[in-house]
Amino acid sequence: MKMAIAIQLFFFLLIIHSHSAIPSIRLLRRSTSFSVTDFGAIGDGLHYDTTAIQSAINSCPAPSRCYVTFPPGTYLTATIWLRSGVVLDIQPGATVLAGTKMEDYPADSSRWFAVVAENASDVGISGGGTVDGQGLKFVEKFDKRKNVMVSWNKTGACYGDECRPDLVGFIGSNKVRVSNVSFNQPAHWCLHLVRCENTVIEDVSIYGDFDTPNNDGIDIEDSNNTLITRCRIDTGDDAICPKSSNGPVFNLTATNCWIRTKSSAIKLGSASWFNFTRMLFDNLTIVDSHRGLAFQLRDGGSANDITFSNINITTRYYDPSWWGRAEPIYVTTCPRDPGSKEGSISNIRFTNITATSENGVFLSGSKSGVLSNLRFTNVKLRYKRWTKYGGGIADYRPGCQGFVKHGMAGMIMEHIEGLNLENVDMHWFDTNGSLQWNNPLDFRPSTVNNISFLNFHSGYSSG
Repeated sequence: MKMAIAIQLFFFLLIIHSHSAIPSIRLLRRSTSFSVTDFGAIGDGLHYDTTAIQSAINSCPAPSRCYVTFPPGTYLTATIWLRSGVVLDIQPGATVLAGTKMEDYPADSSRWFAVVAENASDVGISGGGTVDGQGLKFVEKFDKRKNVMVSWNKTGACYGDECRPDLVGFIGSNKVRVSNVSFNQPAHWCLHLVRCENTVIEDVSIYGDFDTPNNDGIDIEDSNNTLITRCRIDTGDDAICPKSSNGPVFNLTATNCWIRTKSSAIKLGSASWFNFTRMLFDNLTIVDSHRGLAFQLRDGGSANDITFSNINITTRYYDPSWWGRAEPIYVTTCPRDPGSKEGSISNIRFTNITATSENGVFLSGSKSGVLSNLRFTNVKLRYKRWTKYGGGIADYRPGCQGFVKHGMAGMIMEHIEGLNLENVDMHWFDTNGSLQWNNPLDFRPSTVNNISFLNFHSGYSSG
């Protein structure tokens, strides 16, 4: 296990080194700086500054490093396109404000971003300012359970409830750096990496309305060699979400982050046609989330060699309209629908984890997609109820079996081959005078094999 963590740290340091070496190389090249106001940007938040911003970007000489600067002000814009070598320097007091009209975005719905770079290198956003998606203007009906959103699918441009623009996207790009910037109120996904290589996201703050669905924090889709560090994510939907839609996802490190979400703090999937491997999630604080650390492999891909370490988790029930039932750890491979291939999950390590939650750990493989070689080391689990939502339900969504009635156990296990529990302490509290927990461990021996216990303890307290 120590060797595996050392390998993860090696990739972490490799990413840092590869990016920290970039500034010394850039010193050999002249950098350029343009202010968008010099190209006619008004910055009053009322008039569109798209043309001025794009003109400043297009004036940057390649391949020199070029900073496109936004002085304090509010710059309303339709989609703007970054080029190689360009960094948006959004200064403190400056806001890039995304337009809310469908005509503000390209015809291709996969390019619906306020800021986007495609096939670019050495590109990014920094400066201490804000990019704002005006997500609340996409709310058709405010609802504390889950907002009803305005969707552009009525136009035929795309289909489904998620027919809304993302905030910032990098597509097929290399050497991406997003640092010291705030992202506010995305209408849909906030920061979306697609087929990117060598990305650093650091000192970033993401805030999305807590009742808005699909406003994910960071989605890492088919992208590799990614470092996320010192970020604060407070949003309604998944916070950090690797997805393997058209290719594998590997060498992902997320450290030193604070997360609050009405869905999953860390979620692999549910788009999972390809592999997830060599990932490290370390030194995270997860608070008031609907689900903590999650695998939802629904499409036949695999996950292996992944470490979660030094993480403090608090999860609670929210409304059933959101996926999740307050599980601190949730690992599943059951297929999305009867025609889907079953995936596999192996060599997953949970080390130095402390959790307080309203539900237990959920480990559910499938008949042809067993979970294998799962290790829990130095894990403290505290179970108590403090909301009024009903328990006794296992949530397999999306697809799969949906809701299934199930007793509340400290750890539910299905279709597992190899589970090691070492220094695991499980304690549950009866806070309302009516004990709801059935037992510490719930499993059928016919589907769960090769379990190892070393210094495992469970207990119960009233009050």
